[in-house]
Order: sequence, then structure tokens, then C-alpha cells
Amino acid sequence: MTARQAMQLRFHLDESVNHAVARGLRQRGIEATTTTDAGLTGETDKAQLEYAVCNGATLVTHDRDFLRIVAATGDHPGVAYCPPGRRTIGQIVLRLVHLWRTTSADEMRGRTEFL
Repeated sequence: MTARQAMQLRFHLDESVNHAVARGLRQRGIEATTTTDAGLTGETDKAQLEYAVCNGATLVTHDRDFLRIVAATGDHPGVAYCPPGRRTIGQIVLRLVHLWRTTSADEMRGRTEFL
């Protein structure tokens, strides 16, 4: 793995996000896991966040609870939040691609991005 690859964002989508978002990201060469991929279906928000932290992945969610959770901790690899129904799958993918192209993993650390 190159230093550039180590600094690139990777994403973890919680259960609230359609798997088509992960497919769209992967088609563009962007690393993205889903709750299903990680074996976390039905797990708590805390478990989802722990997975993201352990894997250095920005958590992608429609779940407003994560805004409160990460505000309380401050130490996380980043959250990309989109209110439910606000954007189409394609719009979410494009916004995440833009985030991936313009933001390093270090820059995303502790940050919440509203899509």
C-alpha cells in the first residue's frame, strides 16, 4: 500500500444506506463496506461506529443518532451524513466521490460532513 492509498478515505455504510451506494463507489475504485459485508446486520450504532473506527473508515449514514454519538466522542474517522430522502442514490455517490477526491483520511478525522 502506498502512502497515498493509506491516506485515502474509505467508507463504511451503515444499515440505513442502500447497498447501491457501495456498488457505485466500488465501480469508481473507492473502498466501501456495508453492514452486511462486515457481518453487522442488526448490530447497534455503537458496533457500527466501532467497526468504522477499527477500519479507519468514514461512516456513511442516514441515521441522525450518529450525529449525537460522534459529537460526544469526537474521536472517530469521520461521518458522512445525509438526511433520509434528501438525496438520490446517484447524488450520494457523487458527493462521496467528491469527498474522496478532495479530502484525506487525516482531514476527515473527527469531522462530520453533511451530504
